[in-house]
Amino acid sequence: MKFSIGGSLKLAFRPWVEGLENIPARGPAILASNHLSFSDSFFLPAVLDRKVTFIAKAEYFTAPGVKGKLTAAFFKGVGQLPVDRSGARGAGEAAIRAGIQVIESGGLFGIYPEGTRSPDGRLYRGKPGGLARVALATGAPVIPVAMIDTEKIQPPGQVIPKLMRPGIRIGKPLDFSRYHGMDGDRFILRSVTDEVMYEIMKLSGQEYVDIYATAAKRQLADEAKRRSEAAKKTDGDSA
Repeated sequence: MKFSIGGSLKLAFRPWVEGLENIPARGPAILASNHLSFSDSFFLPAVLDRKVTFIAKAEYFTAPGVKGKLTAAFFKGVGQLPVDRSGARGAGEAAIRAGIQVIESGGLFGIYPEGTRSPDGRLYRGKPGGLARVALATGAPVIPVAMIDTEKIQPPGQVIPKLMRPGIRIGKPLDFSRYHGMDGDRFILRSVTDEVMYEIMKLSGQEYVDIYATAAKRQLADEAKRRSEAAKKTDGDSA
């Protein structure tokens, strides 16, 4: 199913790609990418000969009915791995365990260090949890990846994608073996994450913002709420 979906995406959107030679033909690696669109997890695997495993909410795999079964089959077909977000630390710990399992099996593990999609196309601060901890626990190389223009194809909330060419730039592998086993040191985790984000920034050409994307989304939501309340007050005063 991966190949049929990938072939259809390549035929319809004709994504361009640079740096394919940086993906190892075999053996484990972590693909760390910026995150602009829901479709990022589909376009990257579409241009690779190897399977890439990303994590997805377990709810995508357990929904009832025909639609639920079709959704589960689709996510499994494109290499998505269900992660249970329940528990004391939720998705973070589950993602780390899943990533380590993929790496130990010799596979490619895809992860978005920002933790969520960019709300405005800029690159946000990477979270020092999943990416760095999987890299340091396993010793696997980290390959920075930049998705280009995918937010224009399918902005948040848009169901039907726009037909246009996205781009993918794949950087050279980063070796963090010097820190192997130091996944409990928060300063090392921060340093590794920042180094990867810097490489992604160079590949993508995005403006970098040194706050988390989740915080930026809250700020945007608060600003939208204030504007809405101000508009209502203005309408009320003029009535």
